[in-house]
Amino acid sequence: MAKYFITGGGTGGHIYPAIAVADALAKNKDEVLYVGNPNNLEYDIVKKKGYEFLPVNIKGMPRKISFDLLKWVCQLDLAVLKCCYYILKYKPDSVFGTGGYVSAPALIAARILNVPYMMHDCDANPGLVSRKLSPYAKSVSVAFESAREILNNKNCIVNGNPIRNEFKTLSKDEARKNLGIDDKLTLCIMGGSQGARSINDASVEILEKLSKEYDLQIIFQTGKKNYDKVISDLLKIYPDYENDKNLIVKPYFDDMVSVLKASDIAVSRSGSLSIFEICASAIAPIYVPYPYAAADHQRKNAKFMVEKGAGIYIDDTEINAKVLYNAITDLLDDKYKLEYLQEKSLSLAIFDGTEKIVEQLKQITKL
Repeated sequence: MAKYFITGGGTGGHIYPAIAVADALAKNKDEVLYVGNPNNLEYDIVKKKGYEFLPVNIKGMPRKISFDLLKWVCQLDLAVLKCCYYILKYKPDSVFGTGGYVSAPALIAARILNVPYMMHDCDANPGLVSRKLSPYAKSVSVAFESAREILNNKNCIVNGNPIRNEFKTLSKDEARKNLGIDDKLTLCIMGGSQGARSINDASVEILEKLSKEYDLQIIFQTGKKNYDKVISDLLKIYPDYENDKNLIVKPYFDDMVSVLKASDIAVSRSGSLSIFEICASAIAPIYVPYPYAAADHQRKNAKFMVEKGAGIYIDDTEINAKVLYNAITDLLDDKYKLEYLQEKSLSLAIFDGTEKIVEQLKQITKL
């Protein structure tokens, strides 16, 4: 039985791949300790899973030279020292990190103390932490082929992103039964757990037309902080929306596996994890990248998928009701285009990413 430090946090794209690897290791009877920021999303997720949580206080690096940058350097130094203490105390056999600022202290500490570490980067354009620390890693895993060309590590393997097992087993029919919806053409609109204002504003104006003109079933995740505004706007535009059986409007869905597996088309941001789950669900996607993502990685993720013929791209600055309506109805009016995008999307799905990553991690642990 080996002992592992798992680290990654701040966003779902860093947390959920780390959790998937942690779960696979734990299932194998290995010991898992999670290093993360107690003020971030990862804390609650890890605690619910029952893994021991080792807290480090670290924030994202300020991008401009300032007093805040100096404070951040001091914060990073303290976090690295704390992770050195954790390593000396618990003596992990290796460390696995999913990139991003939360993983930096544990990975730097591992390098200082000569503990082997492995990194996984989920984006088409790797982040700063991955670019800086991957040359010293024993092994690197990436989700996209394009990322391998950027990272300076000879043992860099394309594994895709870890996705939940339910994406492999749940059928479209079962997913629709889980949600209590009809077995017909379904559109999913989502902007992540917090929602996306631009997508929401464009969508609200076209829900009634899509439902009545195309009899399209629509699952709309508004995001928790945007839900009240969406409902307020929707009541003005479509007062009778609650009686429309084609519409499901919620701030958040706990069972996103069923939502995606039930859908035929999706309007979505282009975080890496969302992309891989969309592909695993054989969905025709319309990507609207978040324009302020670090290193513009969402735009690059979306462009990569479009180049592969597995998505439609709308820039956040250009999305409005008319543009979005035309993009959706273009697919509804062209069955062959819809099926082509779905097939291309599914062809890029990687269902065994977790297993590949764990196998790669096991190899460096044996060294």
